[in-house]
Amino acid sequence: MRKSDFFEQIGKDKVKCTLCPHYCILSENQTGLCFGRKNISGDLIAVNYEKALTIADDPIEKKPLYHYHPGSMIVSVAQYGCNLKCPFCQNYDISQDSRETGRLPIEGLYNLLKSKNRKSVAFTYTEPLMWYEYILDFGKKYSDEIDIVLVTNGTVNENPLKNIIPYIRAVNVDLKSFNEDYYKKELHGDLDAVKKSIMLFYQNNVHIEITHLLIPEKTDNLDEFKSMTDFIASVSNEIPFHISRYFPNYKYTLSPTPIEKMKEFYDEASSKLKYVYLGNVSENDFENTLCPKCKFLLIERNNYSVVSKLKTPFCPECNEKINIIL
Repeated sequence: MRKSDFFEQIGKDKVKCTLCPHYCILSENQTGLCFGRKNISGDLIAVNYEKALTIADDPIEKKPLYHYHPGSMIVSVAQYGCNLKCPFCQNYDISQDSRETGRLPIEGLYNLLKSKNRKSVAFTYTEPLMWYEYILDFGKKYSDEIDIVLVTNGTVNENPLKNIIPYIRAVNVDLKSFNEDYYKKELHGDLDAVKKSIMLFYQNNVHIEITHLLIPEKTDNLDEFKSMTDFIASVSNEIPFHISRYFPNYKYTLSPTPIEKMKEFYDEASSKLKYVYLGNVSENDFENTLCPKCKFLLIERNNYSVVSKLKTPFCPECNEKINIIL
């Protein structure tokens, strides 16, 4: 365990966590919404520090990251807990409760990466920014050798994010909706915080991609979607955007997103953004990367099989600059 970097003491017995917009106020022995922080003797302690629940070797495309070292493998690591309560969560069995875990010191993670000859690590599956101190300490010690990737909901306060950003190389931010009421009532989240995180990542030269889960009757309002893509384009129309097909999970029993609706929203996003992809659909053409200028096939994907024609970040057909890290 380790003392949290962001909290305030309130009187003798209570503490207020300032890591994320929930600002949990905790009495003695009380744990925060994310399950990762606990008031112990008047200090806020990161009780999830060094507690790794899942370790896997993944294709980078699984994050999904399509413009960051395409075709490479990355070690994925997760702790338990999350600061959102999404009723459609695919990893609810590990995100919505605390769990017994193994211990993985930062030195142990580094040694694991070296033994697998991996140069990058993804903190993913649950909410990595609730594992804040562990990632920060790992970054301070090893980010010159290891690239750190986050797959995050982006629900974090500005100061903590600014503090950790220098150690982050790439992120995929899950922009779950563009409706503030939906964020608050169904996800227990904060849309404004996510938007600020996206802007901060981009402004600080972190490679960023964005994912949106298209859920029937929930996040498939076309006007809201247009506002979302307008916002992304206002940050940069070169941010890769992944529209993911919903399937029933956890508390949501709605039918899967119709393919025709996925294509409709793909067309809408493509009118504003240069790189748009569909996830969880059977038609692989929507996974390919095309030159935004001449439409030359740059990278062909078939699930996690990747064939790239890019040797430099320029289209070999028309020399258009491509927003990609090879």
